[in-house]
Formats: sequence, C-alpha cells, structure tokens
Amino acid sequence: MRYTGSFVRQRKFHRPQVNQCLILAAGNGSRLRPLSQGMPKPLMQVHGRPLVDHVIRDAHQAGIDRFVIVLGYGAEAMRDWFAHYTLEGISVTLVENTEYYKNNGVSVLKAKDCFDSPFLLLMSDHIFEASTAEALLHEPLSKGEVILAVDSKLDTIFDLDDVTKVRRVADHIVAIGKDLTDYDAYDTGMFLCSPELFDALESSKKDGNCSLSDGVRALGRKGRLRAFDIGDASWQDVDTPEALAYTESIFDHQFCRQSVQEVFYHA
Repeated sequence: MRYTGSFVRQRKFHRPQVNQCLILAAGNGSRLRPLSQGMPKPLMQVHGRPLVDHVIRDAHQAGIDRFVIVLGYGAEAMRDWFAHYTLEGISVTLVENTEYYKNNGVSVLKAKDCFDSPFLLLMSDHIFEASTAEALLHEPLSKGEVILAVDSKLDTIFDLDDVTKVRRVADHIVAIGKDLTDYDAYDTGMFLCSPELFDALESSKKDGNCSLSDGVRALGRKGRLRAFDIGDASWQDVDTPEALAYTESIFDHQFCRQSVQEVFYHA
C-alpha cells in the first residue's frame, strides 16, 4: 500500500474477520447488448466462464464463503443459472431489485437486511486478481468506514471516459466521480464496507434514487472513505464489446497469476 503515513498509524483499528460479500448483478448491461442479445451481463463469458463466476471464485479464493447477490435485469435467467451452480464451501443468497433501472446504490440498499457486520462489496462485471481482494480483506477497518481499492496507474486504463476517478489527500478519498478533472487514481469497484454504508446511501437518496458513489461521497465528507492502492495488480471493468475483447486478450497474462499474499500488507 502506498499511503502509510502517521495518520493511519495513530488511529485505533480493529481487524474484522470478513468472510461475506455483496455482489451487484442487477444492471441491464445495455452497452453489451450487441453481443449479449438480451442475456444478463453477469452471464457473459470471459475466458470460458461467466463474469459472475470469475468474481465469485476469486472472492472465494480470497477468503469469502458467504455471498449475497443482488439480481435485477434478467433475474429469472440468473436464478436458473444459480440453481445449477456449485462451488464447494460457499453459500449464496439471491436478492432481487425490481428497480434495477435506477442507480446502483438502490441495489446496495436491497441487501441492507443481509449485513450487520463488515463485508466486501464487488461488481459482477469487474475482473480482478484474488490476491487483491485478499489484501483488501486484511485492511484494518474503523467503525463506520469504507475502504475503496484504487488504481494509481493512470496511464494503463482501458476506457478513461467510463472509469470513476478519485482524488486523495494522504490515504483519504476527498472526491470521487466520473467527471473529475483533478484526480490521482481510479475506482476499481472493490470496497471493504462497514454496515454504516447503508445509512449513508439512505441519506443520499433523492426521489428514491442514489448511486453507490453518492453514498461513499457522503462518507468521504466525514473523513470515513479511505483508499487502498492496489499497486501493480490488474483489474478490468467489462462493460462494452471492446472491453470484453480487451479482457480476453489480456486474461492469460494478467489474471492467471498465483496469489501473492505479502504484496499489499502493511509493514
């Protein structure tokens, strides 16, 4: 981790034994429809497996055994797929968001009753390395805090216009959004969350709608949004046909490496 200044060392943290994960899989994936032909985006295949399968398996390798997955668009097809899905050592709870046409914060809130302790939050269309999630799960988390895994390799992003940008002061995130012009890292879509995230989202609602960025932005204003730099690790948002093709082209090189536990941990 790049930011280990005195502010971090002076705070008192507890180390949660996080083994649960919320995965957002409700979006309609409109930009992938030329290829998906209506199939839910999480079921689109990358390297021979559905996107959501990659996410579950890598999170499980990192230490997660309880999954809550929010469905929306194509919920019936998703339920059918999960009815035949087997992975030893995990449990899966499916939650449906019938308002999946709204922003993704609404999907997070649909799972509010499923969590009363810290959890990992992932996107069903983001490929990542299991070792990154493993390192994030070992980050010390204060009560009421959210930690976002960020990528400071600014010259390696595939789709700059689509990525969410962040600006940091030390290890605090002070601004987040796709339209930021002054930024120093990218949002990778991986969060270690306290349950207080749900309260932040509820308070951020306008006309019954809110985005995840709205909620974490509210926490940032209170000094409760922290950055975890992923260093040299790889990740990819698969949101367009071009991004899908790119992910296929780099998969063997970027996402088939062994877990390296010691890379990210604090000294």
